Amino acid sequence: MADIIEMKMPSPGESITEVEVAQLLVSNGDIVNLDDPIAEIDSDKATLELNAEAAGKIEFLVGEGDTVEVGQIVCKIDTSFKPEPKADAPAAKAEEAPKKEAAPAKEVTKSASVDNSGAKATPLAKAIMDDKGVAASKVSGSGNAGKILRRDVETYLTGGFETAAEMQGWGGSRDASREKMSKLRRKIAERLVTVKNETAMLTTFNEVDMSPIMELRKKYKDAFKEKHGVNLGFMSFFTKAVTEALNHYPAVNAYIDGEEIVFHDYADIGIAVSTPKGLMVPVLRNAEQMNLAQIEDGIKTLAIKARDGKISVDDMTGGTFTITNGGVFGSMLSTPIINPPQSAILGMHNIVERPVAINGEVKIRPIMYLALSYDHRIIDGKESVSFLVKVKEMLENPAWMLFGGKTPEQVLLGL
Repeated sequence: MADIIEMKMPSPGESITEVEVAQLLVSNGDIVNLDDPIAEIDSDKATLELNAEAAGKIEFLVGEGDTVEVGQIVCKIDTSFKPEPKADAPAAKAEEAPKKEAAPAKEVTKSASVDNSGAKATPLAKAIMDDKGVAASKVSGSGNAGKILRRDVETYLTGGFETAAEMQGWGGSRDASREKMSKLRRKIAERLVTVKNETAMLTTFNEVDMSPIMELRKKYKDAFKEKHGVNLGFMSFFTKAVTEALNHYPAVNAYIDGEEIVFHDYADIGIAVSTPKGLMVPVLRNAEQMNLAQIEDGIKTLAIKARDGKISVDDMTGGTFTITNGGVFGSMLSTPIINPPQSAILGMHNIVERPVAINGEVKIRPIMYLALSYDHRIIDGKESVSFLVKVKEMLENPAWMLFGGKTPEQVLLGL
């Protein structure tokens, strides 16, 4: 007699009552293993994977695009069907590899018109490969028994110049297509419009001479990585400078709740991360207590989780201040939008060598423009400018971070 497991939609997080099925990663009738990813679900805060609660033959009761309530039955798994054990790649294929070394070079010159009809891939992944002229043989599948999923194709397509060179030009067809916005993208759009309409948002700017930070990194980056196991990046310096500045200007770390202002005796720093699903802001908890190595390790862990779709709603809830780095994409200057209910966000930008006046002489220095967007209802202009100046001072004098944003002389004199 068949043993049927009914899988219900779990709650992705507090206050979330429904989600949307973004993509089915396996098909009806497929045999899945325990914990295999079977679907991607969109909440208004994140895109998450739904994993099989048992091994067996799957039957979905929902489809892509359906809105599903938390607790609703999503699928049934017949555990009387057992998945085949995953076999290792045959040795014969490894022996044949040298004979096929020239094959990829030949495929690069082929037409983008490919036949993926027999490919082991989800319908959406197959449609994307056909549209982009990508042969299924080039894409490594991460699904059940090597099935190619949409994210596998997206990973391949963002693989760089060599991959792009294999594809034909995109223009000329005059075709247009429509694609439903994901629940996450709809929520992002709604929140951004709300921020613009409901806050008195202003942006103040400053510039930072990055020479001291760059010299410090150059001198100690190898020793830092050897000791701590993580790279010494710019984000740790900025995060540390921000947490110290927030201690001096607590309103920048607060938010409005009705007719009250809520202040925080801690700094939970949101770090904006770009992912294939859109911009996500995982939170580094109690960043004010961390040293540079702990900050770097925390940011790395959160970024990997976001990139791989493993980020949870809890990871992105409760930040008190956000840092976003448009400089990694080449941005010179921007006015970042506040991440509600927070009251401020710091925008980093690219580092460019610029002529600056130093002691009456023109010098070339690596300069970064900073932008602080803030809610003027809670943060006065003096506070916002002073906060940004404090961040600038600590970045240009990194040792000040050890003394809570004060100079060693000020600490010595008790000022």
